[in-house]
Amino acid sequence: MKNFILVATFTYPHECYVLKHVLDDQDIPFYLENETMVGISPFYSNALGGIKLFVHNEFVEEVQEIIKELGDSNNHLKIV
Repeated sequence: MKNFILVATFTYPHECYVLKHVLDDQDIPFYLENETMVGISPFYSNALGGIKLFVHNEFVEEVQEIIKELGDSNNHLKIV
């Protein structure tokens, strides 16, 4: 898709569920590549390059900050 940039990669679907809901809640345009295939067959994750989070280029810095906050050890919502 045009104007979307790869921001993060995850190995398994459960690793990006919290982030997915946060982005939906904030109406940030994104899509996850390979999410369905890895969900069906988790062993393909490495072969496919994992689940790739693409974000519209206008929101890249905002999403990187959200990922940083979710990775913070003091936050009750975490990305695994």
